Amino acid sequence: MTRHARNSTAGSVYTYHEKKRDAKASGYGSLSERFSKDSIKGFDCCSLTLQPCRNPVVSPDGYLFDKEAILEYYLAKKKEILRQQKEYERQNKREENEKNELKAAAHRSQVEKFIATEKGDSLPGSNPSTSSASLSNMSGNKAKDLPSFWVPAMTPDAKPIIIPKPSTDIYCPVSGKILKIKDLIDVKFTLAPKDDDERGKALISRQVRYMCPITRDILSNSVPCTILKPTGDVITTECFEKLIKKDMVHPLTGLKLKEKDIIPLQRGGTGFASVNDKLEATEARPSMMA
Repeated sequence: MTRHARNSTAGSVYTYHEKKRDAKASGYGSLSERFSKDSIKGFDCCSLTLQPCRNPVVSPDGYLFDKEAILEYYLAKKKEILRQQKEYERQNKREENEKNELKAAAHRSQVEKFIATEKGDSLPGSNPSTSSASLSNMSGNKAKDLPSFWVPAMTPDAKPIIIPKPSTDIYCPVSGKILKIKDLIDVKFTLAPKDDDERGKALISRQVRYMCPITRDILSNSVPCTILKPTGDVITTECFEKLIKKDMVHPLTGLKLKEKDIIPLQRGGTGFASVNDKLEATEARPSMMA
């Protein structure tokens, strides 16, 4: 009978733990690991900073952001688009100058050919004995070119990098859809009452932070939440299905709600495969065939 330990080396059985340990150390075979609680974003955390939001806003797709973080992201993307536009304009100007130079060179060639024809002289380079191209890279017009053939830009197959016209749209960092500042909606969380053990603690260190303002249910990753767009209140989806969906009236303000006013909040993981789509991270590595 083998010892009940992970590092047991006296047993005749190749245990599952030893197999996983050897596979990780060998560098072969794909590795997969289930996300832990620390790897999953909280339902009230920003999708960029992964920290609890101080000024929460939500996108039309239900992704929560801290207003400061999403504004910094938006401004950074604006600067990046402005830089790409300047590069694109410089490229267009450079191409236009090259076209003008080619037109001017073609015009000069026609003028020189006409003058030579009027004078009855032969064109330069028309003599077969002198028109043969030299193999030297320093003869004729090649003397002005750099002989550094090993530079990637000087190789025959090297082509200029063409910059496509940059898009002026800014996309959501999570959903990948077009994002506009005016579409962000302020979110209002209802604070849960403090227990005796949590008195004096900061909000970020509390386990129970928010609750549904209608049913007083505690909000967490395991509770589906819905945001009411007119007021920004965060309620449970069960509350919406049972109390609001039938009449579509806001129970706190009496406002008439529409379908577009209901935004499902994209929450983090719960640890249960039936709730979340993907709870495992996989790293593909080369496999060794027997």
